Amino acid sequence: MQPGRAASDSVAGSFGGRMTGTDTQDQSCVIVGASHAGAQLALSLRRDGWEGAIVLIGEEDCLPYHRPPLSKDYLSGSKSFESILIRKADAYEKAGVDVRLGVRVEAIDRQAKSLALSTGETLAYDKLALAIGARVRRIPVPGLDKAGVYGLRTVADIAGIQNAASGAGKAVIVGGGYIGLETAASLRKMGLEVTVLEMLPRVLGRVTAPEVSAFYTRVHREEGVEILTGAGVSEIVGGGAVAAVRCADGSEHPADLVILGTGIVPNVELAEAAGLKVGNGIVVDACARTSDPDIVAAGDCTFHPSALYGGDVRLESVQNATDQAKTASATICGKPEPYAALPWFWSDQFDLKLQIAGLSQGYDDLVIRGDIAGSRSFSAWYFAGEKLLAVDAVNDTRSFMLAKKLLTTGTPVNKSIIADPAADLKASLLG
Repeated sequence: MQPGRAASDSVAGSFGGRMTGTDTQDQSCVIVGASHAGAQLALSLRRDGWEGAIVLIGEEDCLPYHRPPLSKDYLSGSKSFESILIRKADAYEKAGVDVRLGVRVEAIDRQAKSLALSTGETLAYDKLALAIGARVRRIPVPGLDKAGVYGLRTVADIAGIQNAASGAGKAVIVGGGYIGLETAASLRKMGLEVTVLEMLPRVLGRVTAPEVSAFYTRVHREEGVEILTGAGVSEIVGGGAVAAVRCADGSEHPADLVILGTGIVPNVELAEAAGLKVGNGIVVDACARTSDPDIVAAGDCTFHPSALYGGDVRLESVQNATDQAKTASATICGKPEPYAALPWFWSDQFDLKLQIAGLSQGYDDLVIRGDIAGSRSFSAWYFAGEKLLAVDAVNDTRSFMLAKKLLTTGTPVNKSIIADPAADLKASLLG
């Protein structure tokens, strides 16, 4: 039995019978994707008054689980699978959610309002929710199919990595984003020699300021990780199994295993084939509605408007998946409320806890508070003109919490106060 797998493929509902007197009692809502968003949607529907059937379909054969620990505590073995489950099986049973595991949705027939399943069945729906997430980006280089090359997105991926790491000495991670660096930290804790190959001039180049990139490069090198930038991968070398990673400059880096930290791409194919509007994700409005009024979407797979930052965004975070799922549930239940939560994220590496409030894209000024060059605690404040956009806080939870409040309320921020290490930020900025 796989981790978290129910005794059968379906966790039958025990909601206690149908309730009466509502418009939804004879309707069904099918949720495709046993993800953060999918799990939240299923349980939120009951709380929001949906009294009909709820079916949650997942391709993996285990209950929905938290993905952030995969590259951290779960990979290193300090957390069990049961400890990272979003909810235990009895939570879905109590809510009357029919959980179908190890099942893939092959197609959506919007006209018939039905789904074609990998089991050969056809499943009807009245309302449909897509929480189908994203997958690892596969870089176009020879050798990706060799044994010892892994993505990092599922518990099955981690099982493969752990098995390979147990007899390995050297690991190469392709990509110096958050997943790549988190994985590097975990593998170093497990005793492996680790090399990170980043094709851009710096790690975290798409998401942080150069100063923050330099900080993480310093810490990883202090911890024994080899960081190489401007290192475009040209081939995974070896026979049937990986032996090395070759870069565009001809250099080769020995590897017993290779992990792709090359980002993710949203799963839009199912929606696109059904004729739904897609862009950088499944296009939804502020209430999580797709171009079909009976279909909502939530989580990493969506491209949605941002009330705080303007324009459309696709966010890869647990917070977004959870909050947007709540919005989708409210919409399904006939009480739509626009999603306007502040984006926030986190990353754990070695003894560093990074907490990010807001989105820094488009910044033109950066104020550093603390000793970023010599310590392991600081905050980086991103501005567009005089407007605060985002804050990266490393081992500085107070600055993170303050930043969330300032960004949510739109409170003006005096840069000179941020830069003054002696200033009491909360008292000075909030009064």
